[in-house]
Amino acid sequence: MRILIATVTAGAGHLQAAAALEEAWRGLRPRDTVECVDVLDFMPKLYRKLYVEGYVKLIAHAPELWAMVFKKTDNPALARKLTKFRRSVSKYRTQKFIAHLKQFNPNVVLCTHYMPLEILGQLKDEPKLRFNPMVVSIVTDFEAHALWMEPSVDLYCVAAEETKARLVARGAKADAVAATGIPIASKFSASIDRADVRKRIGLRDDLPVLLVLSGGFGMGPVAKILGELNKVTTPLQLVVVCGRNEELRRELAVMDRKHPTHILGFASNMHELMAVSDLVVSKPGGLTSSEALAMGRPMFVIDPIPGQEAANSDFLLEHGAAAKVNRVEDLPFRIEKLIGSKKLIAMGDESRRLGRPQAAQSVCREVIQRLGNR
Repeated sequence: MRILIATVTAGAGHLQAAAALEEAWRGLRPRDTVECVDVLDFMPKLYRKLYVEGYVKLIAHAPELWAMVFKKTDNPALARKLTKFRRSVSKYRTQKFIAHLKQFNPNVVLCTHYMPLEILGQLKDEPKLRFNPMVVSIVTDFEAHALWMEPSVDLYCVAAEETKARLVARGAKADAVAATGIPIASKFSASIDRADVRKRIGLRDDLPVLLVLSGGFGMGPVAKILGELNKVTTPLQLVVVCGRNEELRRELAVMDRKHPTHILGFASNMHELMAVSDLVVSKPGGLTSSEALAMGRPMFVIDPIPGQEAANSDFLLEHGAAAKVNRVEDLPFRIEKLIGSKKLIAMGDESRRLGRPQAAQSVCREVIQRLGNR
C-alpha cells in the first residue's frame, strides 16, 4: 500500500504526531510505501512564512484575538462556508500539493492538520477523480474544533471518548470516529532506568524534579515562571527546556538560581526528562499533554493558549491529572502545597490511567482494519 501522512508546520505538535504515525506504520507494515509531507512545503515561500510566523506572533502577542477567532470559527456551518471560500481563492497555492497527491496516488492519507483535509475535500468534489484514498482526520487536541470536520473524511481518530462524543454531537457518524488517543512516539512507552538518566543529566537523588517546558517554539513566560519558582522554600531541582528558542536559553543560562537548575535547548530525550520528573510545568499542548499522560506524570498547567490549549487544560483538570494557576505569582504557594503531597501521587495515578502510549499504533491498526473492510 501507499500511505501519505500530511501535516502542517503550525505548532510542533502536528509534526510530532505525523512523525509518530510514520514510525508506527513502518513498524507494523515495513513493506508499504510511506511518505510524510508538510503541505506548506508545496506552497509559495511568502505564504508559508506568513502562515507560520503569523500564527506564532498572534498567539504570543494577541492571544485574546486568537481566542475570538477560534471561538467564532468553531461552528460547523460557518466552518463549511469558510472552507468553501478558502478553496475558491487558494487554487493557485494548492496546485503543487494536488499534483504531488495525484502522482503519489496514496491508498490512505493520514492528516494531522485540517489544511490537507480541505484540499482533499476539494479533490473529492472533482467529477473525474482518478483515485479515491481513504482520508483520516487525526485530531491533535482533546477537543475537536469544527475545522477538523470535513465531508471527505472517512475516519476520525481522536484523543478520548469525550472528543468522540463532541464530534458525534456535531453530526459525525459514531462508527466513523475512533477514540485512539493522540499519536506519540514509541519511546514514551519504553522502559527507562530513572537512576541512570538522573546520573547522566546530573540530577540529585534526594530532591524532587520539576520539568519546565516552553514548547517546541520556546514560547510562554518561562523567565517569569523561573523567577517565581525561585521563591519556593521547599528544596527541589529544575530542568528547563527552551525548545528552539536559543535566545531564551542564553537568557536563562546566565541567571542565578536558588534551586539547582539545568537549562536545556531543544531536547530529543523528552521521554527521559519526563521519566525522572515529579511534576511537569507546561502549557497544555495536545502532544505534550499526551506524552505526560503516557508517562504517568502529573502536569501543572500555566498560561494555556486560548482555544485549543484551554480545552486541553479543562480535560486534564476535569480528570484530576493536572493542577492550574491563572497568575504566575500564585505558583510558589501552589507548588509548596503540592510537592510531596498525596494529591500529587493521585494526579500521577490519574495521568497513568488516562495515558495512551500506544496511540500511534492504535490509529494505524484502526485504519488497516477499515481498509480491509473496504
